[in-house]
Amino acid sequence: MTSVTPVSALKLPAPGAVAQVAATELARVLGPAQVSLRDEDRLSYARDMWPKALLWIRQGKIPPPPDLVAWPASEAEVAAVIAVARAHKLAVVPFGAGSGVCGGTIALRGGIALDLKRLETIGRVDPDNLWVEVDAGVIGEVLERNLNEQGYTLGHFPSSIYMSTVGGWLAARSAGQLSNKYGKIEDMVLSLRAVTGAGEVVETPQRPFSGPDLGQVLLGSEGTLCVFTRVRLRVHPVAQHRAFRGMRFKTVEAGVEAMRLLFAAGLRPAVVRLYDPFDTALVGKEKPKKKKDLAPSLRNPLRADLLPAALRKLTPLTLGHPSLMNRAADLFQHCRMILMFEGEPRRTQEEALEAVRLCEKAGGHDEGEAPGRAWFKKRYDVSYKMSKVVDAGAFADTMEVAATWDRVLPVYEAVREAAAGLAFVLCHFSHAYPEGCSLYFSLVSSAGSEANQEKRYDTLWETILEAATGAGANVSHHHGVGVLKAAQLARELGDGRRLLLALKGALDPDGILNPGKLSL
Repeated sequence: MTSVTPVSALKLPAPGAVAQVAATELARVLGPAQVSLRDEDRLSYARDMWPKALLWIRQGKIPPPPDLVAWPASEAEVAAVIAVARAHKLAVVPFGAGSGVCGGTIALRGGIALDLKRLETIGRVDPDNLWVEVDAGVIGEVLERNLNEQGYTLGHFPSSIYMSTVGGWLAARSAGQLSNKYGKIEDMVLSLRAVTGAGEVVETPQRPFSGPDLGQVLLGSEGTLCVFTRVRLRVHPVAQHRAFRGMRFKTVEAGVEAMRLLFAAGLRPAVVRLYDPFDTALVGKEKPKKKKDLAPSLRNPLRADLLPAALRKLTPLTLGHPSLMNRAADLFQHCRMILMFEGEPRRTQEEALEAVRLCEKAGGHDEGEAPGRAWFKKRYDVSYKMSKVVDAGAFADTMEVAATWDRVLPVYEAVREAAAGLAFVLCHFSHAYPEGCSLYFSLVSSAGSEANQEKRYDTLWETILEAATGAGANVSHHHGVGVLKAAQLARELGDGRRLLLALKGALDPDGILNPGKLSL
């Protein structure tokens, strides 16, 4: 984890003299209202949603803030900001909507926070070639709503869709809930425009084309190589039909094998999410209104009464002993898988039936459409639930990694074992490929004083990342790297980091773009 020294949120360090000169120059280019040295603005851009920063906020501290904030309204103005920053050797931190969870927008060297949300144009869909051009500052939900009004969809539905931008998706190689069918954001990009750290505007050729794809190099660069300004994205007609299914498995192993069978058979459900036993008990099953509606086999006092009561009573004191809760989680056995297919009605129904057959072959039990429909209705809710844990004085975080099928279960067990004494841990498996899938761990803990909370947080991340990568996982699947995983990424890249450094030197010769991220 890259070292970050917080500062007092009550008394920010004053902008340096160089930054004040740069602000004056930028005000002439962008307009006085589009540049700010005000503490309230600098405070707002000092962090994203990195949980460690939330721990600092409870202590009256924040990550180091930028010296000033700029709001360009065009690609030319972005290039002008870069030119001023180069002239004064000021860092530039591109900023979308601030929904990242890895500290990717922290101004480690101060400088300029470059908010791109005024780049907000959405073009009309090309009905023959099925693409749309979009500015980088567009909020995801606004884009999808606009496309739906034209009869199309991007097919990209991250949990942060209401609070993330297209540029942020590109910067972190975002994945959406329907990625099994539509791919991750990098699979949707046909061409893009960006401003490099040298102030040059680059436009990549539209795919497919011959030669190296610079666009794929820039995607996932988290503001260290360029500032995205506009992108041409592949779109699809809105689906005519959706088919939902819920499957129950006796073990995680059986559920993972069912996922593997689905993709080995060539099926591509828009959604396949397998919840481990305790995640199933918490979020994987719908809540019946009346106990009498439950089947007799489910009228279990532990499941029906004690578990909800226990969850309501979760306190920092309880979460301070996660090993006890993790052992309690072992009492739960069944896993739930959510499946959703969408597209042409007849094909969708046939694929859903074939998926049920393959899941039953792996030992699954068909629970009908209700679980899938219930998940779809509340598919974004989880993004807003973790704040309650923070409000209660504990901390919550997530870790998403990916592994090949032969390593998925070893990674799952290694992380659970490593985290057992440090955090209450749950997991679901999603974003699947023919080769493997993503593992998405949810982690909740507490450790008494705020100082101890921070120490436990750091120890937890060091422990679980080492466990995951040691068992065969990569460092990140779709949340990006930021400051949280920068050191681990450097180790994962190995000799390949020399290529990354060479790209940095070529595209950002003064090293001003988002320093300290991606180990750069």
